[in-house]
Amino acid sequence: MSDETPAMRVSTRTVSTLLMAFLIAASPSSPSASAGATGAPPPDDTDGAHWSWPLAGPRLVLEPYRAPAHEYGAGHRGVDLGASVGAVVSAPADGTVAFRGTVVDRPILTIEHANGLVTTFEPLRSPLVPGDVVVSGEEIGFVDVGGHTSPGALHLGVRRNGDYVNPMLFFGEVPRAVLLPCCLAR
Repeated sequence: MSDETPAMRVSTRTVSTLLMAFLIAASPSSPSASAGATGAPPPDDTDGAHWSWPLAGPRLVLEPYRAPAHEYGAGHRGVDLGASVGAVVSAPADGTVAFRGTVVDRPILTIEHANGLVTTFEPLRSPLVPGDVVVSGEEIGFVDVGGHTSPGALHLGVRRNGDYVNPMLFFGEVPRAVLLPCCLAR
């Protein structure tokens, strides 16, 4: 026999369920854990309208964003998008090309946007050079091969004030976590 009263059992169950919901919502693989390793907040409505999708055709995310547990921890600091080698890539928002070059074995293009935002595309073959101004929807290059993605996939990373954030937040694709009441006494 247990010395627990029915009220204590309900209370324990409620606390356990709430703790589990909190841990799931805060886990690095959950959509709500979209902040960077240092806790950068996700974008809000002050960033303007949603960005335009950088590829034509259906939106296919092959590998989602996974925030690292800490600044140097394992994670996936961007999303890998399904495409084909040679597919046209467009700027998701207005900006200025900050870098174009090869890093290790992959061609990369980086664009600086308003509000401390920076996008990186890889592998991307591009004729643009640092200083070129681009507008949302403008062609910026073509999907190439190299890097950690499978041939034809495009990696898109977004940093806000130096911290990686989930790129899908800018395309209106990540629902916010909502905690619901649970475990009411029966």
